[in-house]
This record gives sequence, structure tokens and C-alpha cells, in this order.
Amino acid sequence: MKTTLTKLKDNLVSINMVIPANEASTAYNTAVMRIAQHVNIDGFRKGKAPKAVIERHVGVDRIQQEALEILLPKYLGQAVYDNKLDTITQPAITSYKYENGKDLEVTFEVETRPEVSLGSYKGLDVKVEVPAVEDGAFDKALNAFLTQHSSMELVLDRPSSETDTVVFDFEGKANGELIQGGSAKGYTLDLAHSNFIPGFAEQLVGHNINDEFDINVTFPEEYHDEKLKGQPAVFSIKLKEIKQRVLPELNDEFVQKSSQFKTVEELKADIQSYIDNQRETMKKVNAENSVFKSVIEASSVEIPQNMIDREVESLKADYRQRLSYQGIDWDSFMQSQGSESEFNANLIEDAKTRIKNTLVIDKISKEIDVKLEQADFQNKIAQMSGAYGVNPQDLLKQFGQNPDFLSSLSQQIINDKVREYLVSNNNIEYVEVKSDKQTVEA
Repeated sequence: MKTTLTKLKDNLVSINMVIPANEASTAYNTAVMRIAQHVNIDGFRKGKAPKAVIERHVGVDRIQQEALEILLPKYLGQAVYDNKLDTITQPAITSYKYENGKDLEVTFEVETRPEVSLGSYKGLDVKVEVPAVEDGAFDKALNAFLTQHSSMELVLDRPSSETDTVVFDFEGKANGELIQGGSAKGYTLDLAHSNFIPGFAEQLVGHNINDEFDINVTFPEEYHDEKLKGQPAVFSIKLKEIKQRVLPELNDEFVQKSSQFKTVEELKADIQSYIDNQRETMKKVNAENSVFKSVIEASSVEIPQNMIDREVESLKADYRQRLSYQGIDWDSFMQSQGSESEFNANLIEDAKTRIKNTLVIDKISKEIDVKLEQADFQNKIAQMSGAYGVNPQDLLKQFGQNPDFLSSLSQQIINDKVREYLVSNNNIEYVEVKSDKQTVEA
């Protein structure tokens, strides 16, 4: 087979290949026999009609198409390999010349991976910001555990406080008229975590059971109901119950009943270990992102418009799918964005970023000769099954049924390996960022 390569615009190339006449004829005859097995022709049993009859019945063009389907998988792949092309799309046939007894000429186009110019990606000095451990983080985590196992008890001997949960009836009026949906009986509200109008929950503090009183508030200017935006309102209240959260006593007996640990010290050690692991995970993620950002900024690549257009369509498809899961109509979503042109411009920038990131990772993976091994897939599947609560065998079955899943998994593993390499081969200085903006070496 002879091939001639022609570079077109951007990253598009055209290849003309010449397939020997004998192989083209063999494929044509095979195509005739295949078609003969599936057509009904008067006077002939299936598969027994002569070639000339088949040609008259279905047409030479149809037979040639079948013959091309027989030949091209082998020859297209061979042409790509012989010309050392790094392709990113499937070959598209643009023309062919198929004459009986002559060499077959086929021309196809294919997109190749844009060339990436890598900057330095080893030996860089990179500062990585790590948020300081929040003051009282341990106590906060321990209190959250106790709160999960707390109980609510009625309060009979004091007024409501800002940490209580109250049950009350209310009726709201604005401009002398009842507010639609602004009344309820036996409504329960956690005063410490209220999502009511600002100032509402605060005025429920300091009252006793069976107290009847009014609350005066003003609806926010950005309120969803046009009639109520910025309007004053009065809510008539009858307080019916006051409840307080009671935390369990922290002792070994409680720990044994509520966890897998036997002592308070074991529970505390586990909480501290969790905080430490969270911090190490954050350091790792921040380090990977910071180093990768430096590598990306030092690299350059010309991204063809057709790649950007495809990525934009992919991003839109992802948006549509996520919105459909939430029951949101695409047109309604677009209206909520205000400016469609601004939304599309942001998508284009996101597309460029994603493409460049992928191309740089692929380039580095080749430079450092990343290998994919069976253990890599097993570890990744184990991670995914743990994160999603899915049986590893079920995941493997999905991968076996959908080749795209396997391709995506391979890319994720390559990404992980490249990022790990970058962190290991650059000089990282961790800087702890405190809430007052001061920094210290971590």
C-alpha cells in the first residue's frame, strides 16, 4: 500500500492511500457473496445468484460500500501507523476511486493531536498555601459527634434562648392583608439555624410557653415575591413549646454504645486522626493544583477551533444532563443566566482550559513514560467503589460493557500518575495561611 500525506489547516491532515488491485478485487468479490446471502432474487436461492445478477439487483455502489467496510479497518489503521500520526478523531473518508481491475484509491482526513511546547516541569520552586487548622477544630468535631447522639427535651421553667428549638403558630400580614403562605400551625424552628426573614428568629427569643406576641420584620429587597420586596410585615405568634438539645455524658459506656470504640480516649484519638488526615489530604490536593498550575502556565499550545467547538458541546451536554437530573428545563436555565453570550464565552474559556490541561498531561505522560498496569486499575476501581458505595464487580461489569468507561478510567489513572510525579519532582514549600492573613511555614 502506498500513502501520500498532505497537511491541511490547523491539525487536520489528508492521506491518500493506494490499495493493490488484487486486494480490492478480493474484497469486492467477498462483498458480493455477503450481500447475496441477504437478498431475495426471483429464480435464485439465497447466496446462489451470479455476481452480474447481484450487481444489477443492488447496484455496484452498494457492493463497493460493503467492500470498503471490509478493507478499510485494516488499511486506515496501517496508514495512520505508517505516517506516525497521533490522532484524536476517527478517520473520515472524503473520496475514493474504485474501478474493477485497478488499484483502489481512498482519501481520508483525520485530526492529529496539537503539539504542546512544555516549559519546565521539574525542579520548580512552588509555594503551596495550606489553611491553618481552625481554632477549636477538635472540640467542634467532638461536639458534632455528641450532637448526633443528643436528644431534645421540653423546657418548662424558663424563656426561650437563641439555641433552643421552638414550636409555634403564626399568621403574617403585610399592608393589612394576609400573606399567601405566611401562616402555619405547630411550626418547628431551630432558632440557631433559621432560614426565616432576617430578624424573625431573634424575636422569638425571651418568650415563655403560651405567650402571644407580634414580630415586626421587613422583607429583603431581593425577596422572590415582587409584592413583598422591601415591605414591612407583622407576624402574630403563639409560642407552644420550647425544646433544648441535651448532649449525652461523654464516658466509656456512651462511647461503646454509639461507636466501634471502647474508651473515650480511643474516640478522641480517632477524631484527631481524622482532622490530621483531612489536613494531609488538603496539603496534597493544594500541592498538586499549585504545581500543575505552574506547569500549565509555562506550557503553550495552539488549540484548533474544531477541538474547542467539540469540547463546548460536551460541556453543554454535561450541563443539560445535570439539569435534567434536577428537573430543570434548559431554556429556563439559560434565561436565569441573564446573558447567553456571556455564558457561552465562559464555556469557551472552560473548554480551552480543559483541552490544554489534557494535552499537557498527555505530553508529560509520554515524556516520563507512564505505564498502566493491572494493579493501577484495581486500585482505582477500589477507590471508586468505596466513594460511591458500589460493589467493585458491578463497576467492572459496567467498564466491560462500555469502552468509554475504560478510556475514562485510563485517563484518570494517567492524570493521577502525572500529578504525583510533578509533586515528587518539584520543590514545594508549604505556607500555612491563618485567618488573619498571616503566614507561617507549615
